[in-house]
Amino acid sequence: MEKASNRQRVLLGHLRSPPPPWYNNHESSLSASACLAEGSAAYGDDVVVVAAYRTPQCKSKRGGFKDTHAEDLLAPALIEKTNLDPREVGDIVVGSVLAPGSQRASECRMAAFYAGFPETVPIRTVNRKCSSGLQAVADVAASIKAGFYEVGIGAGLESMTVNSRAWVGDVNPKIGFLRLYRLWQAKHFQKAQDCLLPMGVTSENVAHRFSVTRREQDQASVDSHRKAAAASASGRFKDEIIPVATKIVDLKTGDEKPIIVSVDDGIRPNTSLADLGKLKAVFKKDGTTTAGNSSQVSDGAAAVLLMKRSVAMSKGLPILGVFRAFAVVGVDPATMGVGPAVAIPAAVKAAGLELEDIDLFEINEAFASQFVYCCKKLELDLQKINVNGGAIAIGHPLGTTGARCVATLLHEMKRRGTGMGAAAVFERGDGCDELCNAGKSKATISHPRIHDSRI
Repeated sequence: MEKASNRQRVLLGHLRSPPPPWYNNHESSLSASACLAEGSAAYGDDVVVVAAYRTPQCKSKRGGFKDTHAEDLLAPALIEKTNLDPREVGDIVVGSVLAPGSQRASECRMAAFYAGFPETVPIRTVNRKCSSGLQAVADVAASIKAGFYEVGIGAGLESMTVNSRAWVGDVNPKIGFLRLYRLWQAKHFQKAQDCLLPMGVTSENVAHRFSVTRREQDQASVDSHRKAAAASASGRFKDEIIPVATKIVDLKTGDEKPIIVSVDDGIRPNTSLADLGKLKAVFKKDGTTTAGNSSQVSDGAAAVLLMKRSVAMSKGLPILGVFRAFAVVGVDPATMGVGPAVAIPAAVKAAGLELEDIDLFEINEAFASQFVYCCKKLELDLQKINVNGGAIAIGHPLGTTGARCVATLLHEMKRRGTGMGAAAVFERGDGCDELCNAGKSKATISHPRIHDSRI
């Protein structure tokens, strides 16, 4: 009871700001009995999500988008279904990781024109590795909150078919001569050297350092594919996926065939422990990280439309979610995958909540080792995590995943009637459009891999 009362006080604190002009309730004082702990403020300066869509996520070099240009992936995601006048968008921010910065920025600008945005709408990119798509959403939310504009789009884009993961240019030679430096210097240079570790090696480091077994990792992969297959088969992804009309080229004849890609093509419904157990470790002799318990290399895009609540209400747009908080935390680059274990608590605290308050989590499955560790470290209920599968099954286009997780989370929250989401902290929108309904929404949190490291 005391915990519930404390949460009531935290959420009622969101109600302190003056109500917007459209709120004419004569009872100006609100009490905990009038707004249950599960509710929250529903005022015009809230930052809300009114649409969140993604393309299918497809296997790079082999899947449905292997012959699709990056800008042709992003453009369909930017064409959302709200009939918003594109001239009203204040900015578009796109998370992207592998493509050269200036080239990707130009591609994104081209995609905006393809999608029907006028030249007056600016666009930029952001790179925070695996959480780039979520960082884009957070950047837009922060700008709206600051009053820089009232409507914006946070998106993610990655074509791992087109852009390789290779290091470009020379590596600073001093990285290879740690022993020439004094001990206190060597420690910092070692951290710098660890920034160059292959991602699979950091996965092995996590498994070794935190005693994550091969069986635990393989089981996480089986679970991811099982849940994603069930979600796809039952149509749970249909509300978030935008089908993409594109082409596929026959490698032998060069013939082009028009196709429409409408489903994720990397999900393997029949994945089993027995099959995964036959795979050899890739990054370390006698290691535990395999192609089967790692995220897929993928192509895809996603976009999230945000605006002030007052704008959404004036336009009669449905509110999918409310942006409440965001957190990013740096970790040791040698074990970069543990980021969610420290960022999720930070985001929950920023929202004035506790982990027990949360109903749903989205945690990126870059590698099963880090996913399993984060779940165990936070002592999370596995029934709340990635209920429709994660990156191991769906795919992991690096710059896209953060925005994709937001879309997946919010649509699942809407289906369940639950309400708040993570490391960005979201609150289900339709349960709190009116203060009298605020108590119907429960807390949910999603963490699409928030950390200030790499992947």
